[in-house]
Amino acid sequence: MTTYLRTWFTGLSAPGTTNASLDSEFTTPTISPPSDEEAGSDTETEQHDDSPPAFPSLLSAQRMKSSAPTILTDAQRMPPPPLPQIAQCNLPTTSSLAVPLTTTKRPPKKREKVSLAPGHSPLDWASLKASGRDLRGVENPRRIPPSILKQHNKRDDAWSAINGKVYNITPYLSFHPGGEKELMRVAGRDGTKLFASTHAWVNVDLMLDACLVGFLIAEPSI
Repeated sequence: MTTYLRTWFTGLSAPGTTNASLDSEFTTPTISPPSDEEAGSDTETEQHDDSPPAFPSLLSAQRMKSSAPTILTDAQRMPPPPLPQIAQCNLPTTSSLAVPLTTTKRPPKKREKVSLAPGHSPLDWASLKASGRDLRGVENPRRIPPSILKQHNKRDDAWSAINGKVYNITPYLSFHPGGEKELMRVAGRDGTKLFASTHAWVNVDLMLDACLVGFLIAEPSI
């Protein structure tokens, strides 16, 4: 057995064994080529059809229907959705959202400012508005004619109309950079003209939004 293994690795023949017998034992079997008939049958099997499939399928429901398009009449078509209802608000006729013409340029002379008391700076006014304190003095905005507006012309009860909106300027008197005296000039009346001629760069809606009382309307006829 040892001699046989040695001859296996070294390629030597074992005693009593010829090279011919070993060659015949380990010879690789030969494979004969296929015949013409077999080659022809394999070639036909390997052929592929590269043409795209029919779409829709020949037996699909789409092909079973008529090829002519169906034209719907106006009665068969879906009606358009209804238009949304737009709420109508009755704005006062005397108010205007347009910027007054006088606010497009600065006033000819410089305004004189007064010294404000401590705690009355523009930042303090912004903090007061954000505090949630009632600065209007009324529960809901209302329609205010001039006859009602002129009744609020006192230091502790001052209203003024600017650009068609009525504001309670009482809590803002001590915060006004021009002083209380200048602001009281428009108390109880329409101060749009005076405001536009002296405050060309001030946004009154942003400054007094928390003090809005209502809207100025024309005096009702009796």
